[in-house]
Amino acid sequence: MDDLFADAVKALLTDHCTPAVVRAIEAGQPRAALWQALEDAGFADALVPESAGGAGLVLADVYTVLELCGSFAVPVPVPLGETLLARGLMVHAGVAVPVGSVVFGMGQVAPDGRLHCAQVRCGTQADWVLVSCAGVCRLLSAADAQVQVAGFCLDAQMSWPVSAWDAAQPVPGTHDLVTLQAALYAAQLAGALMAVFSRTLQYANDRQQFGKPIGKFQAIQHQLSVMSEHAFAARMAAQLGLRSEGQVPDRLRVAMAKARTSEAALEVAGLSHSIHGAIGFTREFDLQLYTRRLHAWRQAAGSESYWHDVLGQALLDGPEPMSLDLVRTLTDTVL
Repeated sequence: MDDLFADAVKALLTDHCTPAVVRAIEAGQPRAALWQALEDAGFADALVPESAGGAGLVLADVYTVLELCGSFAVPVPVPLGETLLARGLMVHAGVAVPVGSVVFGMGQVAPDGRLHCAQVRCGTQADWVLVSCAGVCRLLSAADAQVQVAGFCLDAQMSWPVSAWDAAQPVPGTHDLVTLQAALYAAQLAGALMAVFSRTLQYANDRQQFGKPIGKFQAIQHQLSVMSEHAFAARMAAQLGLRSEGQVPDRLRVAMAKARTSEAALEVAGLSHSIHGAIGFTREFDLQLYTRRLHAWRQAAGSESYWHDVLGQALLDGPEPMSLDLVRTLTDTVL
């Protein structure tokens, strides 16, 4: 992505997405000002062709936007990331793009006759839900849904009458929303991992014990080095996961990216809290804004075990006789 575009995203988030703003939105205050700033800047239309009023970028170009959402713990990350992906998907499918934010939902028709989505990530912050059910994708209004908070404070269980599903705008084509979500979360995890590592490194250099920074002790240095290895490896994997010149990522590269970033989330969150000690667990300290997201995003769109199974099955079914050959195939690209 052009550095000017990335710098513009970072500048906007620096001004409009402080820890105080994140806390306020998580506490239930409106997110209108932050979302409007993102909309007005045009970031949500990055994948929309220039002929339709967008930036005309491809999937690989928007990695930095998604990583920055993780780095700033943006409380509307999924609406921004999924809106960005959904708008590109809908325009290329010939569907009019609605005003407002869009999230993805995996639905099924329950015995009570309603369409249920068990957990819609950031569903409480969305205007629309692009629901995949039985191989069909349709766009439903979030305002028409019955909503209950589920899991992470911004997530929701959502349901609609089947009549609403039948009347909803279809999005033609076969769309693998789980893989798209996983690519999105891999990038956001990479950003959050780097933020946690940077904050922990700074804390270790500032915190004094026995007359010197705790970062001078060998045990702390070892923990920091392990965090660094996980954070940078996860970033590389996430970049590979979004390495596509179109709108659809390669499923096996996404599997590698999501598995690696989810695996790193556990290690980095645990080591960071170990180095910070008791203060790291307090609500007043900013660290928990990131580590809670690491744990929530690790599970979103499949944890590392789910995507390890996908890679394992591909190895068994594919032409590559050795796992090393599969790794070479997935990583043979220039970042």
